[in-house]
Parts: sequence; C-alpha cells; structure tokens
Amino acid sequence: MERLLWASAPSSLVCGGKRGKGDDAVVVDPMGAVGQLGEWLCRAAVPPAPAPRVCGTPGSPPVTAHRVRLRDGRHLAYEESGVPRESARYRIVFSHGFTGSRLDSLRASQELAEELGVYMVGFDRAGYGESDPNPARSVRSAALDMEELADALGLGDKFYAVGFSLGCHAVWGALKYIPHRLAGAAMLAPVVNYWWPGFPADLSAAAYGRQARGDQWALRVSHHAPGILHWWMEQRWLPLPTSTVVDNTTHLPNKRDAEVRRTLTADGTLARKREMATQQGIHESYYRDMTVMFGKWEFDPMADLPEPSCPVHLWQGDEDGLVPVELQRHVAGTLGWVNYHELPGTGHFLSAVPGLGDTVLRTLFG
Repeated sequence: MERLLWASAPSSLVCGGKRGKGDDAVVVDPMGAVGQLGEWLCRAAVPPAPAPRVCGTPGSPPVTAHRVRLRDGRHLAYEESGVPRESARYRIVFSHGFTGSRLDSLRASQELAEELGVYMVGFDRAGYGESDPNPARSVRSAALDMEELADALGLGDKFYAVGFSLGCHAVWGALKYIPHRLAGAAMLAPVVNYWWPGFPADLSAAAYGRQARGDQWALRVSHHAPGILHWWMEQRWLPLPTSTVVDNTTHLPNKRDAEVRRTLTADGTLARKREMATQQGIHESYYRDMTVMFGKWEFDPMADLPEPSCPVHLWQGDEDGLVPVELQRHVAGTLGWVNYHELPGTGHFLSAVPGLGDTVLRTLFG
C-alpha cells in the first residue's frame, strides 16, 4: 500500500506549487498526482469511516451543554466565562486546539476579566464534544461557525477571535473570510501547514523531516489522500509507526511541557479530555481536523491576506516541540502586520505558562 500511494517515501518534503528561488519554475510534487490516484484506488478498496454518534440522537451521547442552532441545522456547544456578555466591554470567541473542547480558554484570572470587562465564549468545533459534525468542514466553515456563534449570542458587530494550536486555522480563516467582523485577533502557538506555498522549500522540508516517521506519514496522507485517513490511522498491518501527536507521545523538548503532560497523564486528565473531544467519533474530531489543517487551503496566509484593519498578535515558544519555531518566525517575518511575541524557554502548552493569559488580555485590551 505504501508504494501504491506514493511509489516510495521521499527523504524530504517536496511541496506542490512552490516556485524555485530566483526563477519562475514551478516545483512539481511527485507525491501529489500519485497520491490522488492512490486515494481513488484505496477508497474503492477500503471501508468508509464509521458514521458519527451525533449527540442527542438515539444510542449516542446526551446533550449536556448550552448550544446554538446554525443556519444549516447544525448545533454548536459553547461555554461562557469572564463577565456577563450583556455588560462586557470586550467579547472573545475562543477556538480550542487539537484535543481540546469548549471548556478551554485563555486561563486568565477572573479578577482581570472583571477589571477589563472581558467576556469569553469557547465552543466545541464541529465534530468535537457536543457540536454536530460537519462533513464539509473547512478553514472557511470554521471561521463562519465563529461568526454565527457570535451572532446567535448577540456579541455585536465586531468581536475578538482567539485560537490555540491547531484551532488557529479558524482565526486565519476569520482574517480571510470575515475580516470586517473582527475587532482583533490573537493566536497562541498556531500550527502551520507545511504545504503553504509561502514557506521556502528547504525550510519546510527540514522542519517536516525532523518529525517522527509516523507523524510524517499521517500528515502526508492528510494532505494527499484525506479520504482514506481514517483507514490509514486505524490500520495496523503496515509496518509503520503510529502518529505520536494522536497518541500524545511526541517528544517534548521543553521541560515544562514534558512535566505538564506527565502530570495530566497520571491524574487521568488527558484521558478524560480525549473521551470528551472524541465522543462522537475520532474521525469527526481528530482526523477531520488533520485533513482541514494539513490539506489544500484555498489561500496562503503569507501571500493572500491583505493587512487587516484590526491588531493581530501571535505568541510562540522557542522550545515548541509541536510547531517548528523557525516556520513561525518566517510567517511572522513575512506578515509585517503580525505582532510577534516569542517566549524564550517556552514550549507548546502556553496555557501552563504562569500569567500568560493575563498578559494576552492586557496586550489586547490594556
């Protein structure tokens, strides 16, 4: 199957659509055409992903959260924090990360939220927790879900979009598709897509190649053959390692990150978070997230976003074991309007950095 999909696994990533330095030649991605053929063949041979266990339907998990109904009939589950939205000066819609939920937030102190008048709403992104799945999920739909949630809750003409890790694709989407609705935006350790054309080929290939082999293959399938990702992630007959990100075993070079993971694993918190996030099915949550984040975007954040009329902030740890800091520096360096905050000696789990939530609020509103 490995040869069927990509003929052979290249030692480095070759990104389709990249222009060579100093000329207008387009570098062809050999995995792309073969991968598309492989996906077509494989989808004819492998079973489809299981149907989701939609919350509130017979035999599925119950609905316990507050939810709003969207125009297409789907529901989004949400959780509010900070000051009451009716009296708030500032209103934030928060997009959680890969294994998160509506319960995630900036972890800012209630005292500061009250001082500044900040209201925050976190929501289960489509297919996560108690939000209905969206088989057509995309970067654009993630942004529009934020907009519809804000409208349903009466957050006004403009709101702040804040995201963490992989959930920041919704913030990039908001900057692209609904910039007129944003009063400001912030991204904490935003995951990057190695196939964004704005990355120099050698830089993205080097960062991609430092990942564990199982993670390389998971992203490769997510990008080139998303229709078979569920089968790929669940199969065990090929002699390939599994994704360390999905298994939560990725090497974390930052000591605080490693300690946080050990603690949350030992007390069962990570298991409970996974159970909550994936209760409607791991395909509709984790795997569809991967195909959206690492698939083929309709735009390149480094080339196709005009300077927004609102401030945009980005926080990144220089010891992040999940998001290569050199790629983040390139994104921020390319987009002069991004206010880039690099945190020395810091990893990926920015919510564990003492006082960072308060720092973000003071930066946005202080």
